[in-house]
Amino acid sequence: MPRIFNFSAGPCTLPLEALEAAKAQFSDYQGLGMGLVEMSHRTKPVEAMHQAALDSTKALLGVPDTHQILLLGGGATLQFAMAPMNLLAGGRQADYTNTGAWAKKAIEDAKKFGNITVSFDDKANNYSRLPDPKAVQVADNAAYYHLTSNETIGGIQWQDFPTLKCPIVADMSSDIMSKPLPFEKFGLIYAGAQKNMGPAGMTVVIIRKDILEACPDTLAGYFNYKAHAKENSMLNTPPVFQIWMLKLVNEWLAGKGGLKFAADMAHKRSDALYNAIAASGGFYKSPVDAAVRSKMNVVFRLPTEELEDQFVKEAKAQQFDGLKGHRSVGGIRASIYNAMPLEGAQGLAQFMAEFARKNG
Repeated sequence: MPRIFNFSAGPCTLPLEALEAAKAQFSDYQGLGMGLVEMSHRTKPVEAMHQAALDSTKALLGVPDTHQILLLGGGATLQFAMAPMNLLAGGRQADYTNTGAWAKKAIEDAKKFGNITVSFDDKANNYSRLPDPKAVQVADNAAYYHLTSNETIGGIQWQDFPTLKCPIVADMSSDIMSKPLPFEKFGLIYAGAQKNMGPAGMTVVIIRKDILEACPDTLAGYFNYKAHAKENSMLNTPPVFQIWMLKLVNEWLAGKGGLKFAADMAHKRSDALYNAIAASGGFYKSPVDAAVRSKMNVVFRLPTEELEDQFVKEAKAQQFDGLKGHRSVGGIRASIYNAMPLEGAQGLAQFMAEFARKNG
């Protein structure tokens, strides 16, 4: 069966080249007579693959030597707790932004570990706006400023980041690897792999080394970033398959041109869909302020829920799958991560135009 265009929000589409590379060696890695996921993580083949994943992530993102990369099990939800556990020890305070469903979850967990101030909350506007990065201010005693760089459910994305006197801590699960990052602004970045980097079950953490050293030793081993850094992310048995896929996806992206390619494609894919919305004469409507619309998750509504259901059904018949909006908000959501071919977004835009013509 030919591959469909998978617009799911995550787990989501992955590069075919990376999937085929894993398939070719899944049961016999490098002629060793067994698969990589069967080997001890302390063997040289696994250790070499693990280091290659770290090195390629650093090279692609341009991570400076001031920061260290950790490859941890679980997802970003675990980091909602780990970040404040490590960074708010001793009664420290942090500022959080409430910009949607995932930011709200991060706030709820952080309150269990420290003094949290919500300095921006757009609930009254259904999370359709973001703070102006140039106008953001933080408390003098803030240990960090937390933001969610892209809200997958609400389709809202920070296009630029504030310059602050405290470090930024960011959940970048759904837009990491899609554009260059100003690492000098960030003390901690965490990102679940299942959008732009690989399958679910792993989180990439990038933490500034001075913050890393200040993590309290009173934390249980797995929850201490410092403990993971000391063991090069092999404190316990790592998620070997996910790390291997990260390496293969990194190789695919590097071969395409790295973050320059990713950013260019993100613009082209999202422009195709937002232009289709604008050209529909109001048949499709985006609930998000135009200045902060996501280049990863394009959300929109149709005139009725019945038409939305019909849209999803007919789109699937045309090999455009995963378009139903999140159950909490409804509507339509097209997730267009790095591995989505440009022709997928362009094809969906053409389908949108034809659907509007027939039903508008």
